[in-house]
Amino acid sequence: MSTAQTPQPDDTAGPPGAVGTPEHPERTATQPNAPDATRSAGPAERPDPVPWRRRLLVGLVAGLLAWGLAALLSPEDGAARQLGAAALVAVAAVAVQHLVLVPDRAAEERARRAESLLAETADTVRGGLRRYDELRHGLTRHTEDMKQLVETRLVPPPRPAEPEPPTPSLVRIGSVSDLAANFAEVLSPGLPILSTFVRLEMQRVIGHLSDLTTLTAECPGENHDWMLTLTRAAEKSICATSTSVDRTFWNSEPASRYLHAQAEAIEQGVPVRRLFLLESARELDDRLLRLCEEQEVLHIEVRVAVLPELPPHLLRGTTNDFIVYDEAVSFEIDQDLRDVNIRTRLIARQDHVQDRMKRFRELWDAGMSLRELEVRVDDEEDGTWMVDRG
Repeated sequence: MSTAQTPQPDDTAGPPGAVGTPEHPERTATQPNAPDATRSAGPAERPDPVPWRRRLLVGLVAGLLAWGLAALLSPEDGAARQLGAAALVAVAAVAVQHLVLVPDRAAEERARRAESLLAETADTVRGGLRRYDELRHGLTRHTEDMKQLVETRLVPPPRPAEPEPPTPSLVRIGSVSDLAANFAEVLSPGLPILSTFVRLEMQRVIGHLSDLTTLTAECPGENHDWMLTLTRAAEKSICATSTSVDRTFWNSEPASRYLHAQAEAIEQGVPVRRLFLLESARELDDRLLRLCEEQEVLHIEVRVAVLPELPPHLLRGTTNDFIVYDEAVSFEIDQDLRDVNIRTRLIARQDHVQDRMKRFRELWDAGMSLRELEVRVDDEEDGTWMVDRG
């Protein structure tokens, strides 16, 4: 039996549905940017594991074997029946190879889609990483620019004629507005009014920072932000006095935030002591007692001193409010003749801070503890405390 008239497919052709086949002409343009034919193909574009020529050869061999067996076993059937049986076996062999060896088209399509999805995900991740790198490099560049800007604005102080302790570098006053404008330009939120607001706020903050290079800074009125920030910055101790002027302060919203910040400092191991200074024994009442008890619940050490009852040598010092943080910085509030808080100052000069700490320790030792205060308030209410209240 001759197979010379049987058309043979091209070995190089892929399976039906592969790139360039008539079944899927739309796929002939896939990967238009591939430099050459060696570009890797997707799962749906891989050639069949067994070429058609090999399948036909296997079918031909199976048909010849079937013909030989039929001729040996049933020579009486005649050549026509033997050839028919051989052809049937050959066709069956080719069909079985096609059904068993050719990859499932649906599986190939799912694999192709999965690979396409993975490729898109990888591209997205790479794009996100590129944007992250660009953002990181941009922030690093801005940080370096701001660092260089600050360094260029700082100038060393003139060397004194006589040896003196080294002092921090001073910022030229004329450069404060320029530095604030540069910061505002970098941090500008876009709206003109907000840009102006940022510039003015930066100018105010930078002005205070430049003042601190002289170990002294001040601002008008009460500055609760300084008080809260210093409380959060303290690492060793907080020693505070509270006069009759700020007695109403403890019922305000800033006082609530202030006490919360002090409670957090105590949890971090920073002891807080508060000394209430009274102008007269008439202020010894239940309201003061409740105030002291509320602060003691927060683990704040509390004492009370009545100024007219102090020894004469303790009356010659100042009695305005001050808070000393870490025995290094004194936060002070000045009042006018009407007992209105008009100015807040930060003083870090060591001689001044040491005087404040000495004054605080003397008044603290002369004050009453909370238990002594409870007895004293009861005596005051009963009228049994024998002290001139004039």
